[in-house]
Amino acid sequence: MKTIFSGIQPSGTITLGNYIGAMKQFVELQEEYNSFLCVVDQHAITVAQDKQQLRKNIKSLAALYLASGIDPEKSTLFIQSEVPAHAQAGWMLQCITYIGELERMTQFKDKSEGKEAVSAGLLTYPPLMAADILLYKTDLVPVGEDQKQHLELTRDLAERFNKKYNDIFTIPDVRIAKVGARVMSLQEPTKKMSKSDPNSKAFITLLDEPKQIEKKIKSAVTDSDGIVKYDKDNKPGVSNLLSIYSILSGETIDHLEKKYEGKGYGEFKGDLAEVVVDTIKPIQDRYYELINSEELDHILDRGAEKANFVANKMVKKMEKALGLGRKKK
Repeated sequence: MKTIFSGIQPSGTITLGNYIGAMKQFVELQEEYNSFLCVVDQHAITVAQDKQQLRKNIKSLAALYLASGIDPEKSTLFIQSEVPAHAQAGWMLQCITYIGELERMTQFKDKSEGKEAVSAGLLTYPPLMAADILLYKTDLVPVGEDQKQHLELTRDLAERFNKKYNDIFTIPDVRIAKVGARVMSLQEPTKKMSKSDPNSKAFITLLDEPKQIEKKIKSAVTDSDGIVKYDKDNKPGVSNLLSIYSILSGETIDHLEKKYEGKGYGEFKGDLAEVVVDTIKPIQDRYYELINSEELDHILDRGAEKANFVANKMVKKMEKALGLGRKKK
């Protein structure tokens, strides 16, 4: 059985975009892959965090993974900082990464632009991300389009290490969902939906109340022609809503276009709100069962134990390949 790895930062409440672009994929993929799913809390501290809020976000994200349909009998769910091998492997990979490669990362440019003081971790976290993936002999990484550049660097680092030291890493492939891989802002549909958007109407979170969801969808930016048609260039707002509707309902975009022919945006948005609420409600119900339960802690303890066992074996191989430590007889 092939292996997948993916991680999400606990830096705020998960959006509908995260669910469609990541979590929904994980639930489907766990049926056919050996899945390692990680709350990447060490990545979160590349920018300043409130420690109490971070701890709360870590548990909340873990509960949302499970509430979304992740089965701990099929997937290994764990917290990154509870597996020290990630930081160890991240340092070793950092030492074979070139500064120019890191400075070319689009996310580093975006997040550091206009700031006087930028954390070194913001520049150097891609090798830690590579370590996250490579520790588990990952064959496939399901990501959004915005992470594709980091996956290319991960592949480059794995190949560089294999050629220079020892052929120990699996070269991972990238999996990007064709529909809904990049859910856009409800207010600025040319931008990705983001939980850090200052306009709360721009995104839907998995913990929003049904009335909030309905209001956000009804106020979503469309256009003035009133035609429900997929046209990403000329009708980005409507196209984004169609993508969301299609992936959550299972109906094709062609079918939805015919369904709302001549009906305008009011009915379309009302039905979409219903589809989103119907998707999110069972997730919320399960989330509130889990969030303060012993069950959640037991699942995370078991996940950390399994992840440590697998990751430590790879770290030992990396150290041996680099000549670190004492040679054991």
